[in-house]
Amino acid sequence: MSQLAAVPATRTLGGSGIAVSPIAWGMWRLAEDGRSAADAAKLVHAALDAGITLLDTADIYGFDGAGGFGDAEALLGEVLAAEPGLRGRMVLATKGGIMPPLPYDQSSEYLNAAIDASLKRLKTDVIDLWQIHRPDILAHPQEVARTLDAAVAAGKIRTLGVSNFTTAQVAALNHFLGHKLVATQPEISPLRIDCFENGELDQAMQLGLTPLAWSPLGGGRLATPAGDRALQVAAALDVVAEQAGVPRSVAAYSWLMAHPAGIIPIIGSQNAQRIAEGAAALTVRWTREDWYAVLVAARGERLP
Repeated sequence: MSQLAAVPATRTLGGSGIAVSPIAWGMWRLAEDGRSAADAAKLVHAALDAGITLLDTADIYGFDGAGGFGDAEALLGEVLAAEPGLRGRMVLATKGGIMPPLPYDQSSEYLNAAIDASLKRLKTDVIDLWQIHRPDILAHPQEVARTLDAAVAAGKIRTLGVSNFTTAQVAALNHFLGHKLVATQPEISPLRIDCFENGELDQAMQLGLTPLAWSPLGGGRLATPAGDRALQVAAALDVVAEQAGVPRSVAAYSWLMAHPAGIIPIIGSQNAQRIAEGAAALTVRWTREDWYAVLVAARGERLP
């Protein structure tokens, strides 16, 4: 059986020339459970020591519906303030554009304020990758592009990305941008394979965008699968996981990483051991037969 190409040790973030690890760590739940800066620092070290250099957060992370907006960024900022040397070891990504209690706001006034607030909370002079978290239907992409280009020109942001955008929304914003997008962040997992067939990954390859996959374990459903489809997907992943001697979660990351678009799965765990073990995904090799077996299980029917 033919093996797919090995995953490279680093990937380039879009056309930016910035080298990143082929797997990332996300901080959606960093500020939960009363985690201290010292506790957060242990997780940051676990990621960096495992070779995971792309760290992804967002200004909304920590918000519980009433308060906590910006808490995850602020906690990471404490870590970076205590150990300034860590900043140079990571590619720092964050997101903005969601403004509770409103759904989304990408007006120029709000975006400028959100970017400045993130910089202040993160205690950094520049954000390596700033992403619009979800699209604002009431914002014209030309105005959004003008604001983002100005932020790049001002040295606040190095590169730009989007999250949860449709292909048409990506194309519209990218059309108006002078500093073109380098990344897109949709939900992708062996239990959510829409982007394999709806054109999202094809567009990413066409435009040279790096796809960052949030919730690559299906929101934890792969750990305790329920229902025939999830059980079938888990069984197909387990075939390779057992061969490679890795947990199912690592096999799931590696399955995404084998796609030619260069998908970077974002590990969502806030457990140091699970963060570190995720890096083993680089060593897992897939055959076309095994890879397609997972896809068929995920589709719930044979390929045409």
